[in-house]
Amino acid sequence: MSILDVIEKKKHGVRLTDEEIRKTIEDYVDGAVKDYQMSALLMAIYFQGMDRRETFSLTRSMIDSGDTVDLNAIEGPVLDKHSTGGVGDTTTLIIGPLLSAYGLPFGKMSGRGLGHTGGTLDKLEAIPGFSVNLSVEGIIEATNTAGIAVAGQTANITPADKKLYALRDATGTVDAIPLIASSIMSKKLAILGDCLLLDVKVGDGAFMKDEKEAHALADVLVDIGENFGRKTIAVLTRMEEPLGRAVGNGIEIREAIETLRGEGPEDLTELCLHLATKLILLAEGGEEAKIRARLESLLHDGTALQKFRDFVENQGGDGRVVEDFSILPRAQETLEVVSDRAGYIQALPASEIGILSRDLGAGRITMEDALDLGSGIYLTKKVGDAVREGDVLAVLYGKPGVDMKAIEQRYLKTVRIGEEKSKALPLIIDEVVYGH
Repeated sequence: MSILDVIEKKKHGVRLTDEEIRKTIEDYVDGAVKDYQMSALLMAIYFQGMDRRETFSLTRSMIDSGDTVDLNAIEGPVLDKHSTGGVGDTTTLIIGPLLSAYGLPFGKMSGRGLGHTGGTLDKLEAIPGFSVNLSVEGIIEATNTAGIAVAGQTANITPADKKLYALRDATGTVDAIPLIASSIMSKKLAILGDCLLLDVKVGDGAFMKDEKEAHALADVLVDIGENFGRKTIAVLTRMEEPLGRAVGNGIEIREAIETLRGEGPEDLTELCLHLATKLILLAEGGEEAKIRARLESLLHDGTALQKFRDFVENQGGDGRVVEDFSILPRAQETLEVVSDRAGYIQALPASEIGILSRDLGAGRITMEDALDLGSGIYLTKKVGDAVREGDVLAVLYGKPGVDMKAIEQRYLKTVRIGEEKSKALPLIIDEVVYGH
């Protein structure tokens, strides 16, 4: 069957066979199927959708397009955690040491930031000397040595996804659940392991803006994971305002360390404890209250912080960062954003804050853009906080040449201050487990 036949079938809502999907993906990676033909198929999928079997088949075909990575030589269950992207999301840097302190190894391949969302690898590179360039064998050895490792993807994982993602971005077909789910899960399932927790962000700063759609995505993600033999749970979490108070690479490292000291922002601390508890339950069961209590103890007695130091030093980084923030990159330009009125912070749109941080130098528009690891925004006031005229709302950190006053004016237009105090919405929205 030709690609034209496949397009015609999907255009009319007819289910594609496993073989049709496999051959189409194989031919696209090889160049036999052209971009303009795949664009037509993506648009047909966008409007007609895919059923579960088609989505499983697409995921499998994308996995089979490249290499798989076997981390099972890690001593203990292989745990993985993935976020669908957010602003100020440093959870990996806190959950990893927490799990390791608990006695469960955490070996993870992470990515870089693009657009208004930050990348874990970029944040770690703010620590002097830290290397994210580990081979698969290096990740295994580092995890077995320090109990935690985080590195970039060095293997040729899911080349089909790389091609498809670029095409989806250029053809307005990014937000189709079968395409989102197969993209996320092909990358995660190509790295062989035991348990996977998916943090599905919902809201202004998230890929999924609507709770109903996010829930539908979570259902498919969990279904795919379990059907590929991976214990999987999805937790829907709110991303209307940035998580924590720091947005930017170096300042997020600082906030992660403060959280591991037991001194972090309430929302970031709560989310990390919640997600770590759920991942432990998924891996080995037990009583949720007892797991949570032990994690809280590890967060406050210095054990998790020591694990972070071991992790940093094991990957060549300067372990002094846990007590000396002065070794982190510093922005050349700083400016306090001062409120011109009194009231309460009613809204702080995460996506706009992420974009402002990017424009200060903390993010990139294309993967070739250079980052200023000291740039970003520290939020001194968040939703629900009282504000007096003259109070500092945020501190801006910018790279050389940035028009700081222009960013300040954009920030003042972004933040909404009103007379009534807004009630904070729950951070944890729901969870999805297999069969429910």
